[in-house]
Amino acid sequence: MNRIVVVGASAAGLAAAETLRREGYDGTLTLVGDEPLAPYDRPPLSKQLLSAEWEPERLTLRPAADLAALDLDLRLGVAATGLELADRTVRLADGSQVPYDGLIVATGVRPRKLPGEGAHVLRTLGDALTLRDQLAPGLRLVIVGAGFLGAEAAAVAWRLGAHVTLLEPAPVPLAHAVGTRVGELLTRAHVDRGIDLRCGVGVSEVTEDGVRLADGEVVEADEVLVAVGSRPNTEWLEGSGLPLGDGVVCDEYCEAARNVYAAGDVARWYNPLFGTSMRIEHRTNAAEQGMAAARNLFRPDARKPFAPVPYFWSDQYDMKIQAYGYLRGHDEVAVVEGDLAERRFVAAYRTGDRVAGALSVGMPPKVIRQWRQAIAAGTAWEEAVRVEAAVGEG
Repeated sequence: MNRIVVVGASAAGLAAAETLRREGYDGTLTLVGDEPLAPYDRPPLSKQLLSAEWEPERLTLRPAADLAALDLDLRLGVAATGLELADRTVRLADGSQVPYDGLIVATGVRPRKLPGEGAHVLRTLGDALTLRDQLAPGLRLVIVGAGFLGAEAAAVAWRLGAHVTLLEPAPVPLAHAVGTRVGELLTRAHVDRGIDLRCGVGVSEVTEDGVRLADGEVVEADEVLVAVGSRPNTEWLEGSGLPLGDGVVCDEYCEAARNVYAAGDVARWYNPLFGTSMRIEHRTNAAEQGMAAARNLFRPDARKPFAPVPYFWSDQYDMKIQAYGYLRGHDEVAVVEGDLAERRFVAAYRTGDRVAGALSVGMPPKVIRQWRQAIAAGTAWEEAVRVEAAVGEG
């Protein structure tokens, strides 16, 4: 294998490139990125960067010298526009074609948008800086979507003195992921600080004055942030023959076609630990999957299934939220330590007859890590959780 192309120059793509070199690959290694910037970290965009605690240079994932040491054919500021599986070439927006013997797709996701013009989204460094320039005391900010991204941005804007209205179509924010009781608890942190949280409302469009709700009401705002989820960047792969379905569809090795692998937010792969197909938009998963895909591509005789326990974290106000496992589709939630009312607790999640996930708020990392071990071991629910601790279905 003399030519490997990695499309996507964020956390997953960079991890793949570094792993290939570390494993001994010394052929041509092309790293393609649609942004003109060197690889940078995205989680701080809605936290430290948005609040101006950090400046952009602190987000750079590797110093220039470390990137240079990888001896990359670096193509930044140019997007991939097509893939020819038969010819094993990637087409780029500048008209060039890059041949490959092995390919790793790590093109990530892009924000979903609403009809209308002028709303902010929060995915790139430029997005975050543009919104940051507007945040000021007294600003009327409407955030559409009370998921983790919207909630983090709301916390920052509130701290900077903005008047925040948080609009969420679901009856309880995040209930689909963390359960109703935990979702209500996390939601209360916004309400307690005076944020105007409105649940069960749909937004039909962004207007010059703010946003128009599905019932016709206009919620006025100086600025609008849309945080209603993401779409995997797979359009450039349409018609290529690569299997697509809410991401690049892969097997347990992260392989989508012969010598074509996917990693990070764009990859939908079969995770044998949970016995299901999943696509994970978390920073830790991006790096781990980038490494796994690179190893499996470069050393096909020693391939290993990618079977991680997913991990994510979120910082909101004074709350440190951490979670392990696959919480979606759970059947039951139990508080196994601490107290919901005090916002210091660990909640365990049951899917079927096993522990599938755990989430903590305001607890030391070592407390939640022991639950990671139970999830990785496929521990039976009754063995891990006292039944009387159950708080009902999520």
